[in-house]
Amino acid sequence: MYLTSKFVVLLMLPVLFLLGCSQPPMKSVPGTEVATESGRVVGVTGDEHVIHWQDIPFALPPEGALRWRAPQPYRNAGSDIQPRESTICVQQAGAISETDGDTFVGSEDCLYLDVVAPTSASEQGLPVMFWIHGGGNTSGTKDTYDFSAFAHDQQVVVVTVNYRLGPFGWLTHPSIQDEAVGLDKSSNFGQLDIIAALEWTQRNIQGFGGDPNNVTIFGESAGGHNVYAMLVSPLTEGLFHRAIAQSPYTTSVTPRQAFNENREFPELDRGSWELVQSLGLNSETTSAGALRSINAYDIMEAYYRLDKDHLSPLSTADGIVIPEVGIEQALLDPQYAKSVPVLSGSNRDEVTLWMGLNRYFVNGDPVLFGLLPPRMSIKNEDTYRYWVDLRSRAWKARGVDQALLNLGQAGYAQLYSYRFDWDEQAESWFISFPTLLGATHGGEIAFVMGAPMFGPIGDYMYPDTDSAQELTDIMMTAWGNFARTGQPGAVAGKGWPPFLAEAPHTMVLDGVADIRVDMASPTLGQLLREIEAPSSLDSAERCLLTWEMVTNIGQPLYDDYARWNNGECAEFDVRGTKATIENALIETYGSTSLP
Repeated sequence: MYLTSKFVVLLMLPVLFLLGCSQPPMKSVPGTEVATESGRVVGVTGDEHVIHWQDIPFALPPEGALRWRAPQPYRNAGSDIQPRESTICVQQAGAISETDGDTFVGSEDCLYLDVVAPTSASEQGLPVMFWIHGGGNTSGTKDTYDFSAFAHDQQVVVVTVNYRLGPFGWLTHPSIQDEAVGLDKSSNFGQLDIIAALEWTQRNIQGFGGDPNNVTIFGESAGGHNVYAMLVSPLTEGLFHRAIAQSPYTTSVTPRQAFNENREFPELDRGSWELVQSLGLNSETTSAGALRSINAYDIMEAYYRLDKDHLSPLSTADGIVIPEVGIEQALLDPQYAKSVPVLSGSNRDEVTLWMGLNRYFVNGDPVLFGLLPPRMSIKNEDTYRYWVDLRSRAWKARGVDQALLNLGQAGYAQLYSYRFDWDEQAESWFISFPTLLGATHGGEIAFVMGAPMFGPIGDYMYPDTDSAQELTDIMMTAWGNFARTGQPGAVAGKGWPPFLAEAPHTMVLDGVADIRVDMASPTLGQLLREIEAPSSLDSAERCLLTWEMVTNIGQPLYDDYARWNNGECAEFDVRGTKATIENALIETYGSTSLP
C-alpha cells in the first residue's frame, strides 16, 4: 500500500519535519477508563473530537508453545493496560510498517487492538467498524491507520487490529497439524487472530459506546481478502453484520499445496517443506517442538532467502477456517453464506503502485549528479497505460465482479460495487503523481480516513484541495451509511443501485462532476481477448501480461494461460524471461527499481 522509495523520503523530509512538530501530543482523558476482560484502559486524545484506547491485548502472545496454535483469550480484568512502544508483528522492515532498515522488525507478542470513538460515544450504541489492515498478509500494522476524522464525522466506533503475518500467520506442515486438535489443526493462524479480535469486540465493545449487534468488517488489499475469508468461514457466524472489501482478492491454496513437498507445485514458492529445508532441517523428520524453538528472525531469514516469483502459500483451504473448496468457490456456496450486505470495489490504476518504480517502465534521470532524487518519467506511455489498464480491470473482474456474482448465487441480496478513479494529486517537479500513479492501489484509504496515506508522499497523494475534500465527504458518508443501514446511499445526487448479475452497477468515485454509475463489467476472458488485438506490446510482453492476469487476484488459471490465443504462450518461459529482464536492468542501472 506504500510507495517504498528513498526518493519520496528525501522529497518530503521538510514536510515530515513540519508535520512532526505540528501534531498535538496525546494526553489522558479523565473519566474515559473502560473495564474490559483484558484489563482497564484509559482513553487518550490529541483533540476534543475523539478518544483513543490503545494497545489492548485480545489474545495471549502466540510465542513459544503457542506459536502456530489458535489464539488463546487474554483475560486479566484486574490489570491496568499501558501503551506499548511497539506492537508490530514480525515482518520485514519497510514503509508499510513505517520502519527502516534491511532487516526484520516486530515481535510475536503482537496481538493487540485499538479503539477510537467520538467523545460523545459513551453508552450510545454507535455502529462499529472493524478495520483489517493490508500488506499481502506478510506486512502491515494497525498503527499505520488513523480513523479519528472518520469516527468523528460519521459517529462510529472504529476498531483496528493486528494479526500474525507470513510464516507465523499461515503454515501447513505435518509436524504442526498432525499433533494438534481442534482449531490448532488449522493452517490459518492470522485469520484465527482476526476472528478472536471479532469475538473480543462482541464481548467488550459496548464499554466504548459501540453496538455489538451492528459491526461492519472492512479492509483493503490483504485486508479485503481477509474480509472475504470472514464471509466464508464457518467460525464467524454472528460476529459481524456488514462487510466492505477494498481492492480484495480471492486466492487460496490447498494444504497439499501449502506444504508443497519436494516442490510438487513448481509455481508455488515458500511452501513449508521448502521453508524447513531452508532452515537446515529435514522436513520429513523435524518436530513441532524443534520448529517452535527456532528464533523468529531466523525463520524470517530462511523464508525470505527463498525465491518468490509468483505465489506464496498463505490463506489455506484447511476445512476449519476456510472451507476445503477455497475462498473463491465458497463465496458462491449457500451453506457458508452470512447473508449480510457487502460492498466491494477496486481502483482504476491498481498496479501503478508497483509499476511506477519499475525501471522497465520508468526512467529516473539524475539531478545534480545524483545528489538529489531522480526526476521520474514513463519510458513508453502507450505500453505503460495499456498494461496498467488491463491489469487493473482484471483486478476488478476477478477480485470484485466475480466475487459479487458468486455471493449473489449464494443468496446475498444487498451487494454494491465501486471503482475509485480520483487522480487529482499534487504535482512535483520530480514526479507527476497523477501521471505515474493516478488512482493507485490503496489511494482510496485516505478518503475514508480523512487523513493522508502513503507515508512521506501522503500530502501529494491526498492534497488539501476542494476536490479531495469533496470526495472525502462522499466516501466517508457512503461508508458510514453502509455501516448504519447496509446501503451506501446516493452519491452527489446519483443513486447507488445494487450490483446484480443482470445489472452489474458500479459507482465510479471521482471528482464530483465525473461521478457516475457504470455498467461495464468485462470478464477475465473478455479482457484476455483484448490482448489478442494489435497493441504496443511485443510478443514477450503479451505473454507476460497474460500470465499476470491469469495468475493474480483469483485462483491461478494455468491451463487458460497455456490455451490463450491458440497456445501462443504455451512454450513461453515466464520465469526465464523475467530473470533475463531483471538481470539486464541490474546490469544497466544497478537495480530493477528506482532507489
